[in-house]
Order: sequence, then structure tokens, then C-alpha cells
Amino acid sequence: MSIHNLPKSTVAQSGSVQPSSVQPTTTQPISADIHELDRTEIESYYIPGGKVYERFFDCPLDHQQPADTRQVRVFARHIVPVGKEDQMHSLPFIVYLQGGPGFECSLPSSVKGGWYATAISEGFQLLLVDQRGTGLSAPISAHTLVQHGSTAAQAEYVQHFRADSIVRDCELIRKALCRGRTSAASQKVALLGQSFGGFCITTYLSLFPNSISRALITGGVPPLLDSPDAVYHATYPRMITRNQQYYAKFPRDIARVRTIIEHLSAADVVLPDGGCLTARRFQQLGISFGRTGGFDSVHRLVLRAASDLETAGSLSVSALTEIAAAQSFDTNPLYCIMHESIYCQNGNASRWAAHRVREASFASAFEHQWDRILQRSDPAAPVYFTGESVYPWMLDDYAELRRLKDVALSLAEYTGWGRLYDTDVLAANTVPVAAVSYYNDMFVDVGLSERTAQTIAGCHQWITNEFHHNGLGVSSHVPEYLFRLLKGDITDL
Repeated sequence: MSIHNLPKSTVAQSGSVQPSSVQPTTTQPISADIHELDRTEIESYYIPGGKVYERFFDCPLDHQQPADTRQVRVFARHIVPVGKEDQMHSLPFIVYLQGGPGFECSLPSSVKGGWYATAISEGFQLLLVDQRGTGLSAPISAHTLVQHGSTAAQAEYVQHFRADSIVRDCELIRKALCRGRTSAASQKVALLGQSFGGFCITTYLSLFPNSISRALITGGVPPLLDSPDAVYHATYPRMITRNQQYYAKFPRDIARVRTIIEHLSAADVVLPDGGCLTARRFQQLGISFGRTGGFDSVHRLVLRAASDLETAGSLSVSALTEIAAAQSFDTNPLYCIMHESIYCQNGNASRWAAHRVREASFASAFEHQWDRILQRSDPAAPVYFTGESVYPWMLDDYAELRRLKDVALSLAEYTGWGRLYDTDVLAANTVPVAAVSYYNDMFVDVGLSERTAQTIAGCHQWITNEFHHNGLGVSSHVPEYLFRLLKGDITDL
């Protein structure tokens, strides 16, 4: 395994992690004996409330195969509260795991508010990890995958980008950052996971429970399933409800959306990036219904598009650009090509579960073909938007996904997925866990989450309808309440 800036004689064996410089062109050798937290060449700077250190680590691509010398470079932003820079070796870490799959952690403009401030007030320094395949951590795209050769080779490479590999990256990074701490307790880290980050935490609890001091999960208690079908049987009805609520708030959008769908069904509309704005792709704007303010953001796009059609008979470049910007599958392709695999275990393939379930049970409710819409029992009924679901036709409609089509099709048929969760370990869990599940969550079904929370021994689950899926980013009440649960300050749940 190669280490940036280290001579070949100091290369570590596969299965270990070594710090990697943010400036790999530096010629000054780095001693392997220098603690990661003591390295002086790391790029650092201040933001309000904290000092940021930008750290890179080389991790094995396949943690399970020591003979495989391939690596991925994992990036993490380490934020130390202002005034405590000299306490890095003693302050406990809280590791934040982002939602997705396929999304990186953004650089906060300040850590004086939100969950950052809550965690700092609880005595933590922060570690924001770009999960492998995202951000600055070996990002996956058509551009980066081509270097791995054939479609089969590319698919094999991407198979190593699930929660179990992400967790093992975090575990090796934990060992590097906590090296030298004198007690077992001081070597543990706390975990905070949003959405898919909570899935990763549940895998972490299964694999390395002794490395965790406490865990907080927001909107991400995963269903303990072997395949995704049950997820969509649960979330499609919830999406129907959200559509009904949307059109109750904006009843004039019924006619506007129908006009837009009719236009997109008759015209070939090309987006500025070369993608196709089809009726079915336009329906995917409904993913915003699961977030606070989502109804308003979709209404704004609908109003803009309908106005364009009324005044000019076509959609403006400005409207097309805004619509494309509201959809993140091209910029974060793992969100599509690995989305359903996060539910697959024990040899089960996803085989486009959302598409199969939709066609079998919800085709009429989410119809996108204009001629079939007119043939429905109520041809004037609203056209419904879809939610967090991926479909094989996206590999034609999205410009970047087109270039990944063969890889995505291969992954959808893959039957080699291993186990992500150990229910026996979870049932014997001793790590303090607090989780919030949102009653109206259209991303992670609350009923499935409740079953899992009951499986994890000692898990304190808070179910609320006060927030949507993005509650962590909307209100500091969410992390504050979870920390109170962990302390035993709230006992009536």
C-alpha cells in the first residue's frame, strides 16, 4: 500500500491506514512515527467557532482481502473548537456520516450554530468524513471509472463502496487519530449519522461496537431487510399522501403540471448538460416533498415552467437549468447506481426494485405517459410526482448516468452482496443509541425503522411529526433532544 510522500521502504501493509498529505506533490518525506494530529504540513484555517484541518488517509479498497493492494484515498475535515487547538489529543471525536448514498460533507460556514454547536457544547471535536466515492474521497464518476477498464472491472470496483467498507475506513481513521490515548474509553468515538449515515452507524454497531462511545441517528434507522422491495411498498403510499398534500396547498398546480407533462410528452427537451427532460424525469422533482420547504421549491419550478410555456411555448434555458440543478443524480451518480444496493444482503440483487414495485402496484398513480393519463378513470386527475426512487430509464435521461449505464445495469443484477447488519450483535448492544424517526418521512419509512430500533438493545427512539427528513439541518432541537435522551434526561419515551 503506497503512502503519499513516503519512500517505498516505509510503505505499510494492506489493511493498515496511514495519513496522507493534502499536498501529494510535497517532496519532504514524512516520518511514519509522527502522529497524524502532530503533523505540521496539514492545511488548516479558521472558520467562525473552529479551526479546520483537511486530512487525507489511504485505505484499502477491499478491507477483507489483504492481498489486494488497491487503495482509496479518504478525505475528512477535522474541526477543533477555537481555543482548544492544543487539546486535540484528548478531546473526544464525534464522527459525522452524511446521507446518501453518494453525497459528501459540505464545509460549514460556521460551527457556532446547528448540530455543530451542540456537539461542541457536549465537549467534542468534529470529524466530517467524505464517504468513499464522494467529494474528495476517490469520487465515483464516468470520468474516474474509465481508468479501471472493462464494465466488469468497473462494476467490481464500485462493489466496494457500500456501508461496510465506509465503516471500515472510519475504523482505521479512528485508530490513526486516537493512537496513543491511554484508556480504552478515550479511544472510542461518538457517531452522528443523517439518513444513510444512520445505516452506516448500524453497520458500525454490528462490526465494531467496542469502538463507539455513543451513537445518534437522525432519520436513518435502517430497515433490516435482505432486498429493497418492502421499502417501496411502504414509501410509495406515503408519496401519494405527500402529492395530495402538495396539490391541496397549490391546487392551480394541477393544471400547470398537466400542461408541462403534456408538453414534455410531445417534445424532445434537451437540458443544457445534454440530458433529456422527459415527463418521467420531471416527476422526480417530487423528491423535494420529503424536506422542509420542499413543496414551495417545487411550486416555484412548476410556476416558472408553466409561465414559459404560456408565454413562449417552450421552456427557457433558465428554467431548464434550475430544474437540472434540483436533481443531483448526475453530480452524485452513486445516489443512483448504488442506491438500492444499500438494502441488499445475503446474496440478493436489487434488480430495479422501485421500478418493479411501481409497475406492479402503483403504475396508475404515478403514470407519466400522456396518452395513458388521458385514459385513466378521471383523466383530469392530478399527475403525481415520484420520491426517492431510482429507475433504469434514468440511465438514458441523465447525461452522466448514460456513461455509467452498463455499470449500473451490472450492479443491479449483482448477487454477491454480503451482510451489512448482525442482528445478534445488535440484540446484545451495549452502546448508548438515540435515534429520531420522522412520522411523515418519505425517505425512510417510520414503521420499518421502528422494528429495527426494537432490535437494537438500548436504542432510545424518538418518533415525531414536527420535522421532515432534513430535521437535523433545520433545527438544533433535534441533536439537543437526542443528547438529552442519551443522558437519561428524558425518560417518558
